[in-house]
Amino acid sequence: MSIAASLENYFDRLWPICRSLTGDGVRESLKILQEIIPLEIHEVPSGSQAFDWVVPNEWNIRDAYIVTPQGKKIAAFAENNLHVVSYSIPVDQEMTWDELQPHIHTRPDLPEAIPYVTSYYKENWGFCITHQEYETLPREGKYRVVIDSSLAPGSLTYGDLILQGETNEEILCSTYVCHPSMANNELSGPLVTAFLYQYLAALPKRRYTYRFVFVPETIGAIVYLNRHGFYLKENLRAGYVLTCVGDAGAYTYKHSKDDSLPVNQVALHVLETSGEAYSHFPFEVGGSDERQYCSPGFNLPVGSLMRTMYHKFPQYHTSLDNKSVVSFAAMEETVLMYAKIFKALELNQCYRNTCPFGEPQLGKRGLYHSIGGLPIPPQRILQRLHLLSYADGKTDLFTIARKRGESILQYEDVVEELSAAGLLVID
Repeated sequence: MSIAASLENYFDRLWPICRSLTGDGVRESLKILQEIIPLEIHEVPSGSQAFDWVVPNEWNIRDAYIVTPQGKKIAAFAENNLHVVSYSIPVDQEMTWDELQPHIHTRPDLPEAIPYVTSYYKENWGFCITHQEYETLPREGKYRVVIDSSLAPGSLTYGDLILQGETNEEILCSTYVCHPSMANNELSGPLVTAFLYQYLAALPKRRYTYRFVFVPETIGAIVYLNRHGFYLKENLRAGYVLTCVGDAGAYTYKHSKDDSLPVNQVALHVLETSGEAYSHFPFEVGGSDERQYCSPGFNLPVGSLMRTMYHKFPQYHTSLDNKSVVSFAAMEETVLMYAKIFKALELNQCYRNTCPFGEPQLGKRGLYHSIGGLPIPPQRILQRLHLLSYADGKTDLFTIARKRGESILQYEDVVEELSAAGLLVID
């Protein structure tokens, strides 16, 4: 089965599950993802302090609906889990339209869409319906409102995995698992991250250690930083938040705070030399968990490579962000683009020429053509000589490749050949 077909298979299994900050939906989703990536599952008790935040009570929901005065059932949770405001407290009562109306949410600008609404940190309840349906509802008579949910002490659930490399220097892949049935803004991130793990795990060697994190957005990342942030501050070399990576739009890269870091430079270099359309913009606070990773106490080198980013596609945070929005072939391409970035980061070391006095004699090592006098040496030979000329133990490969206007990825075989010949070492 192709990667795209496998992505679609897991998407279909994960799609119906109602996820939120906490609860059985998160656990069920992580259990399915464990079939792709062997995550370790952690439970953090409600009430746990994480810097300025407290883990909220656990929320679970079984059913919810409204019965109109004419006896019609609407806003049924069983039909679409976006119908209920996430973290709604239990309700079972009759009420007038005036009592119900403040708890109804719509998107007048997208009248056919069910909006996604939450109330995580203040007890409340509500329903989300299309604006089209909202305008047809009677203003007279009694409505029956039912939300069969629970909000009680429990735990916050997250998953992580450490894929050990040759060093303890790390690269982070972080994604979130807290949104109900939405496609580009939720399921694309965990799925691309999980399949990216499979790619990296299959590599014969890895210099870096890779850390995969699946958390509820914001509070989950803060909890994770509370546990691991100071270790990451010492050991993280690059990291990316994977979200909105599922459609066929052009790539979008959001920088970490320091533009000069390899996390940004290498990602942009790979995009630039790939021939793919892309855009990029500096760090800003609107967005996802890069806000937490780049908070001033940590200021980690974490950016985010997306396709069409949040807020930039009209279906965002509505029921219209469904399977029709995503492309599984494009998701597979995103996996491979991230893989190229990670390969480039692996290659981007400061190499030292072990024979720096004059050019090494490549011919006796089988690395130079045996017939001299040709007008222009073949490109591979020029790349070998170019790398050796700049390999001073201080200049990274990204800078060396750019001096010839080439992709760092073109030097993978060159590095291997020169290293195998004993002419190149990492300082």
